[in-house]
Amino acid sequence: MATATAPIDLDACGLGTDGGLEVAAKFFRGLGDPTRLRLLLLLLEHGELPVGELVDAIGSPQGRVSSHLACLRWCGFVTDRREGRHVYYSIPDSRTRRLLRLALEMVGDNEEHIRTCHRIGEG
Repeated sequence: MATATAPIDLDACGLGTDGGLEVAAKFFRGLGDPTRLRLLLLLLEHGELPVGELVDAIGSPQGRVSSHLACLRWCGFVTDRREGRHVYYSIPDSRTRRLLRLALEMVGDNEEHIRTCHRIGEG
């Protein structure tokens, strides 16, 4: 059984305003798609990649991959840079690796329950 520890200070996290938890939930919904998770894992593995290589690795149409990348960029998970006609994506914040590792470890620990959960949809 988990023991209680100090609460998370939402003000210290910059979320003390009304709606801070709604913004946090929206941030986590940005991770709530398998394609976006795959994109992040590819970028964590390879560093910076051009859109074309991400499209090839994901196997989805460029428009769909670009939409997912735009979502990730808007939430601060990735950044882009242009070089001529090419756009390259990378992960600017080292906390992303820690966040995903911790989240995926928790998923691994609870996989059976998560798979059979009927309260959270498939998306």
